[in-house]
Formats: sequence, C-alpha cells, structure tokens
Amino acid sequence: MRLVIARCRVDYVGRLTAHLPMARRLLLIKADGSVSIHADDRAYKPLNWMSPPCWLVEDSVGDGKSLWLVTNKAGEELRITIEEIEHDSSHELGIDPGLVKDGVEAHLQELLAEHVETLGSGYTLVRREYMTAIGPVDLLCRNADGESVAVEIKRRGDIDGVEQLTRYLELLNRDPLLAPVSGVFAAQQIKPQAKTLAGDRGIRCLVLDYDALRGTDSAELRLF
Repeated sequence: MRLVIARCRVDYVGRLTAHLPMARRLLLIKADGSVSIHADDRAYKPLNWMSPPCWLVEDSVGDGKSLWLVTNKAGEELRITIEEIEHDSSHELGIDPGLVKDGVEAHLQELLAEHVETLGSGYTLVRREYMTAIGPVDLLCRNADGESVAVEIKRRGDIDGVEQLTRYLELLNRDPLLAPVSGVFAAQQIKPQAKTLAGDRGIRCLVLDYDALRGTDSAELRLF
C-alpha cells in the first residue's frame, strides 16, 4: 500500500462529474490497483475513489505540479492534480486473513448453508466461504433460474456489511463464469440505513431468526 499526503485538486469525469478543490488530503493506492482520496473525517469513507481494474499514470504538468491520471476500463477518469507532496511511503501488508466472525455469525452461516432454501424456493448452495481477492463470501448460491447469488451474513447488519458485500459483488461480476451475480444481505437485525443503502444497490435484505434456523421456532423468516 502506498500512502501519500499532498495538497491536491481532484476531478472525476465519467457518468457524472465531481470536483474537489485544492486542499491537503491522504491518497491511498492499494495493491489491487484501487485509488482513493481521504479527508481527516468521514471515518472510513473516501471523498472520491476509483475501483479496480484501473490504471494510474503520473506526469509532470509544470510549475512543480504533477498530474495523476487514473482510468478504468469504462474510460472514466480520476484526475488528481498535486501541488505539493508532504509524505510518500509504501508498505507491504501481506495477505489479510479476513474478518473472523463471532460464534453466532459462524453458526448462522452454517445453518443457512444447511437450509439454503430459506433464501427462496429453488436455491442451491455452491460453496461456503467462496474466496475472492479481498476475502471470502459467506455463501455462494444459485437461485431457481441458475443465476449466481452472493450472501453476506451478519449478526447485526449495518452499512459496513453492505459495503463489504458491494465490494464482493464488484469482483464476482467480473468473472464471466459467475456473472451476473446478485446479492443478499442476511442478518438478525438490519439497521434502516443499511436497508436503504442495500436497496439502492440492488441488494436484497433478509432478516434471520436464529431460533427458527435451529429448529426451535416454526415462524418463517421475514423478507424485506
């Protein structure tokens, strides 16, 4: 991972346009090729970014300034004009083991894999812990039409979980043997903000009843 702190201006040109005026920001260039621009707030959320596959070209534009041109396969561009670099370092993080689920989440995954029809009539399980370049998807399934479905399981469903599933879907949909891949976000509780974000991204939400999956409650799961 490369970390750069710089005074920069950012222009995004693609399906829409966006502009960030000159200011001091953190630029992250990850091993997967992604580039993101961060301010000193917003927690994890970047101000702007380009997801892989994308390509970064650095060039001088005079007056001590440089231009980073980041382009993806759709021809969209992230133009980063750098006035001054205050810090530039690279770090090898190695392969991340991924998020380790707690006991309830791990058991929910096991139970949902055993009772995959909970997701809908005609669903079949392809594999648990289906590996991607950024970590394992909890369940990879196929629906009644034979289409691929990625399922992310949480005990408490919030925006972070939806973002995680979104990243998985971006990668899985690049595989012609799997695409198109839709998503299901499953949790015992799902926050309203997470439901809204999931709906905006075409991800279906499923509220899980832990006791029902264990066979101690006959009530059906609720779909939203």
